[in-house]
Amino acid sequence: MALADKEGDALVMRFPPSFIDELRQRTSLVQVVERKVTWDNRKSNPARGDMWACCPFHEEKTPSFHVDERKGFYHCFGCEASGNAFTFIQETENVSFSEAVAELARLAGMALPPPDESTKQKYDYRQQLIEITKTAAQYFRLQLKTNAGAPARAYLERRGLQPETLARWGIGYSLDSWDALLTHLRQKGIADEMILAAGLAKTSEKGGAPYDFFRNRIMFPIRDHQDQTIAFGARAVADDEVAKYINSPETEIFSKGKCLYNFGPARAAIGKEQSLIVAEGYMDVIALSEAGFPATVAPLGTAITEQQLQMIWRVAPEPIIALDGDRAGLHAATRLIDRALPMLEAGKSLYFAVMPEGQDPDDLLRNSGPQALQVVLKQATAMVNFLFERAAEGKRVDSPERKAALENALNARIRPIRDNSIRNHYAQAVKDFCWQLFRANRSANQQHTNRISAPAAVGSSTRQSLLATASDGTEENIRESVILAAVIAAPSIADEFENGLLNLRCLDPNLSAIRDAIVGNSAKSSEELKQTISADLGQVALEKLFSQRHVALTPCIRQADNAKIARRTVAGELEKLIAYRAVQTEVVEAAEDLRNKADERVVSRLRVTSAALDRAHRNRQEEGTDYIVSDNGVRVDRSERAAHEDLLRRIGSVR
Repeated sequence: MALADKEGDALVMRFPPSFIDELRQRTSLVQVVERKVTWDNRKSNPARGDMWACCPFHEEKTPSFHVDERKGFYHCFGCEASGNAFTFIQETENVSFSEAVAELARLAGMALPPPDESTKQKYDYRQQLIEITKTAAQYFRLQLKTNAGAPARAYLERRGLQPETLARWGIGYSLDSWDALLTHLRQKGIADEMILAAGLAKTSEKGGAPYDFFRNRIMFPIRDHQDQTIAFGARAVADDEVAKYINSPETEIFSKGKCLYNFGPARAAIGKEQSLIVAEGYMDVIALSEAGFPATVAPLGTAITEQQLQMIWRVAPEPIIALDGDRAGLHAATRLIDRALPMLEAGKSLYFAVMPEGQDPDDLLRNSGPQALQVVLKQATAMVNFLFERAAEGKRVDSPERKAALENALNARIRPIRDNSIRNHYAQAVKDFCWQLFRANRSANQQHTNRISAPAAVGSSTRQSLLATASDGTEENIRESVILAAVIAAPSIADEFENGLLNLRCLDPNLSAIRDAIVGNSAKSSEELKQTISADLGQVALEKLFSQRHVALTPCIRQADNAKIARRTVAGELEKLIAYRAVQTEVVEAAEDLRNKADERVVSRLRVTSAALDRAHRNRQEEGTDYIVSDNGVRVDRSERAAHEDLLRRIGSVR
């Protein structure tokens, strides 16, 4: 149903069309919107009622949110949000249409018309329940000050809550009694059925008299967006209580899955350009707010629901989820991500701030102060990174099979995303994350290998001979330069040689940066890829690469996008690199063997590796030779590969 239809239904049910029309005429959309935004003076034209600002519904740096005062309409060219004064109030303050009308009438100085009879009865009933809950809140606050409330006060003092804080948050205490509150409310002339309807008492399962719902608990009033008490959260004073925290039951005025603790004040604080923080419980919210973070909310003892997430995103597109630094906190984050993924929209996401191990926000504030918490909040991790890091945590990725398993697991996690554009971006993020992770793992393994095979036991004369064979990496640098230049000249072959590119050592930082920019890039032409690399690394990086003499003389460089020549060049250079590295390894190992004991087998090994290097240097592939590329990036003659596979099949048939 269109928004206009919903609005029309609401008009018939509650407000006469004449009243809505007059309210529209007396409402300035600019004045309504400017409470949430700052106008861009360069683009705005106040005289014509043509105003521009950064959108309040999504994060942006360039103003794309347009308000047309004459038409009474707003539209964001970034996230496509649009509507009138009524919808703006509804979306930014998370209220119903009727509540938006009431707010606009207040701003315009208009009295609301009397409701119809059925609406009036429902409204009066809800107001009675709110009044009863308010009376209970007053009673609980008084009990906290009595002798019976001493244990509760002692607990609150240990948590650092001062008397003025208790008064500000309306915190109270329910007596350790079966009917203390019931008796008090009955003396006020309130019927049992209304006390039960407000969720303050419950009936006995054995058919006995009703009794108090809350007993011997610290009471935290739960308020709606109009600052009216509609329910309670309660913490047990006794340590041996089975349920440490409980909430009021579902009532006509309260549904815990649709409410957030401290939502009203937090929403107002967001309007003052503070980030919204989502904590885990009442004490965290109170501690954060008192420490200078008033834009803080919390779910009511349960995991965040879809309705609560929608409430949060309406007022803050990128809230920070403050997690306790323990296993339970991380587990809660995983559940929240699972709930959020299908609901993702452009401009809406989550950030995760994990407290130090064993601490919650309240602990961190008391132990280290607000500045320490601010540091943690500033280091909050975007949901996409948090999701990937958690999925990869503790997993080994030292084999192709394990790498594939992780990549498949990540792709499965993002599959529930409904928005095609966002899902595509997440899929690319999976590739980027895996590439970075696998590269880091490969570097760590290489360092480990270098430490093991470092020629510490090799004599000085042997070291000199190794230097003489260019072990300083000069030859590798030359070949890696040619490979990268060839791929830049023909980007279409990049995916084909991805494994070979990833196995390049790139001791030259410039080459390493260029290789990183190439892998995973989807550029369709050489010019596109060059522009991307230049934007990331600067023009000097490419100039340094292509100014090298051996690169400039490479045939495929002079014929951009010639995939055939570039493919042959890259395959040949990769083959030579692998052979060269094999010789280096054999020379180092042979030197050590010869130092201990001369052996014909050592000489034989050197002959084999030398022959392999010689074959690699000889250009055995003539123009037009048909070959395929193996997993390690080396070219293999297709006819030789076919003959080898045919031989294997015949051997299998003989068996």
